[in-house]
Amino acid sequence: MPKRLYVMWGSMSHGFSKTIIAFLLATLGSKAIAADAQTISATTLDGSRFSLADARGHVVILNFWATWCTPCRAEMPALDTYYRAHHGEGLDMLAVALDADGSRKKLAQATSGFAFPVARISDTRIARSAIPRALPETRIYGRDGTLRYDSSAQKGQPLDTAAIERVVTPLLQERGAVTR
Repeated sequence: MPKRLYVMWGSMSHGFSKTIIAFLLATLGSKAIAADAQTISATTLDGSRFSLADARGHVVILNFWATWCTPCRAEMPALDTYYRAHHGEGLDMLAVALDADGSRKKLAQATSGFAFPVARISDTRIARSAIPRALPETRIYGRDGTLRYDSSAQKGQPLDTAAIERVVTPLLQERGAVTR
């Protein structure tokens, strides 16, 4: 049975209740994104299956991008370099292309030098509410499957190598490490 939160509004000052509401919206909002993301699964360009639920025990970088997005293309080499260096330490990644006309051939050509798997949005099972409204967007999940970083606050700024290392490296070092 789910836990319920009961608040006695009459006994709170107005300022305190605004703080509680803001906190609950912020908390529930981030958990809603994380819950939606738990259902993400895809068939990659090479025909492999990816599921965020199956990646539990690994750190996962979920990158949303498009071939026409210049900032997206700018962050891809840094993501690839980090992925290549740490994949054996329990790092998984999926890049989901949001191109409306993204043929498999076009996307395969655009990502041919990258080691991480790529999927088209049309080959991805994802809740509509979890699809980003601005690109690029990168979400990073800890080994326990919880959302630990969401770049949407960066407002389209690409991740650089330093940011990726600052966010992902500590997650790889957390207990419960799964190596390959």
